[in-house]
Amino acid sequence: MALLDLLDISKAYESQKILSQIDFFVEKGERICIIGKNGGGKSTLMKIINGTLDYDGGRRIIQNGVKIDMLSQSPSFDEDISVKEAIEEELSELKNARLEYEDTLVKLENDFENKDLLKKQETLTNFLDTHNAWNLDDKIERVLVQFQLKEYENNPVNMLSGGEQRRVTLAGLILKKPDILLLDEPTNHLDVYMVEFLEEMLLKEKFTLVFISHDRYFIDNIATKTVEIDEHKLRTYKGGYEQYLSAKEALMLSLSKSHDTLLKHLKSEEEWLRRGVKARLKRNEGRKQRVFELRENAKKNPSLINKMKLELEREQKNFNQDKSINRQKMLFEMYDIHKKLSNKELITSFSGRILQNDRIAIVGKNGAGKSTLLKIFLTELEVDSGSFKKGEFKIAYFDQQRTALDDSKNLIETFCPNGGDRVDVRGRNMHVFGYLKNFLFPKEYLNKKIELLSGGEKNRVALALLFTKDIDCLILDEPTNDLDIPTINILEEYIQSFQGAVIFVSHDRYFVDKIAKKLYIFKGDGKIEESYQSYSEYLAIEKELKEIETISKAEQKEKIQITTNRSLKLSYKEKLEYESLPKKIEALEEEIEEIKACLQNPECYQKLGLTKLSESLNKKEAELEPIIERYLEIEEKVELINKGE
Repeated sequence: MALLDLLDISKAYESQKILSQIDFFVEKGERICIIGKNGGGKSTLMKIINGTLDYDGGRRIIQNGVKIDMLSQSPSFDEDISVKEAIEEELSELKNARLEYEDTLVKLENDFENKDLLKKQETLTNFLDTHNAWNLDDKIERVLVQFQLKEYENNPVNMLSGGEQRRVTLAGLILKKPDILLLDEPTNHLDVYMVEFLEEMLLKEKFTLVFISHDRYFIDNIATKTVEIDEHKLRTYKGGYEQYLSAKEALMLSLSKSHDTLLKHLKSEEEWLRRGVKARLKRNEGRKQRVFELRENAKKNPSLINKMKLELEREQKNFNQDKSINRQKMLFEMYDIHKKLSNKELITSFSGRILQNDRIAIVGKNGAGKSTLLKIFLTELEVDSGSFKKGEFKIAYFDQQRTALDDSKNLIETFCPNGGDRVDVRGRNMHVFGYLKNFLFPKEYLNKKIELLSGGEKNRVALALLFTKDIDCLILDEPTNDLDIPTINILEEYIQSFQGAVIFVSHDRYFVDKIAKKLYIFKGDGKIEESYQSYSEYLAIEKELKEIETISKAEQKEKIQITTNRSLKLSYKEKLEYESLPKKIEALEEEIEEIKACLQNPECYQKLGLTKLSESLNKKEAELEPIIERYLEIEEKVELINKGE
């Protein structure tokens, strides 16, 4: 039985139809990705699932007791509440359940056959198991560290940026683990390491999930089912993004030629996946197998750890130089540059050259300095020391604020400021509608004001405008944020055919893998590493190196422990206790069982007296506990001594 059913649901805003008689259901353990064009109804469907938006027709059926929570795009918090308090507030129900469980255990000690208490204990145990809420304090600590919130944990949450506030809300929700979790673009404002942590949590904790995302690797790693909204209807595909592509291409081949553009994008995506991603995944599987083998062999031959580490570090560093360097125009040249902001070293001793056909992704953790490097390229910031040279060429910059757009103008005025209805695009003179059709704009949008467009539509306009400029270099800051997948495909196509350099900041692993030929990786503490690998391959090696380091540290710790154990000995007193305590424990346990048996027998407890028996039971149990603890303490020491022999 489904946790939630939507049956024959329809929704329209005034005359605009959004959903038309759709059916949708969520079963326990499913992870459903909703995809489709911006403005097509993804957020509308999510709000109907959540119960926060009315629908025009149909039925919404939800199982009794099922709780749904949704990640807010613009979270709000109580004034002056701290980051840690905001997360803990989200978990109040779980914390109260844990306290109630402990209170029930105490009551059961004195009334161990009370059926109501036993039933309550079972219910609370199941609830805490379902939400994996036994060690919440440890989990809160981990999520604060992984989402880079630890340094702000005691700061008022309202003082954080919008992206940081979303991370606080997301942290609370994944720890709370509602019966159905709804996530709208959860990877926005997360760096790649945070995304990997989120993926790990969602899979490990077996969430039931409905989500919207443009991050194609995230969809592939998480989704068990993909639901596309197309022309007010739903189409369901099994699996993640790769399976969706195959099924969608087969569908498009059987439909009319009006789908030629989409079919072309689908074929391009499938070809790229076949060419590159599968090979990398195969190599990654090989790496995993090596780590498993290493764990088995490390104890027999510890030198294997260092050997493996050296091999991986060599693999991670690619020293290939561009052989056509002399034939290409130099755009930027940097030698030993340094940059510090607010006493934080963001760039230290970095040298590099950027040529006219380079495709460079700037990647790394949030706050590491990636946007600072972009501003240096844009000459908005100067380096503190070192040499930075910029050649004579034209730059176009795309940012999240869409500063190039004028809200008071319509699309024709935006693309043809001097009148007319034609636009030059990379040497071709095109009708503005013919061009904008490639960016999924219908003809009726030509006279629509920019201010009336959605955020995603404004991004599409800004991107389309970018490729009408006569430029030599594109600089892009998180270009895929707030774009739907069809628009990202168009962006990728235009970038790949662009005759110039492309420098971009992105956390979208799929986009980086597809576009970048070189990486500038911010490692922290101002260090920037240059690599010619794909980003996913670099991350796979980085992850394996961390695992090897963990194995190495564990081996070292064990060696120290064994050395320490060799010097351990039981004292004469401990030897006597180790031999005698089991008999004492056994005798006390027998006495306790006899008292409990008497308490259940009316003839016995009436003869000896309930009060006297209860006091005797409490006394014996209090006597037993420290004896067991002492025995376990000595037994642990014995095990350590045996290990060291």
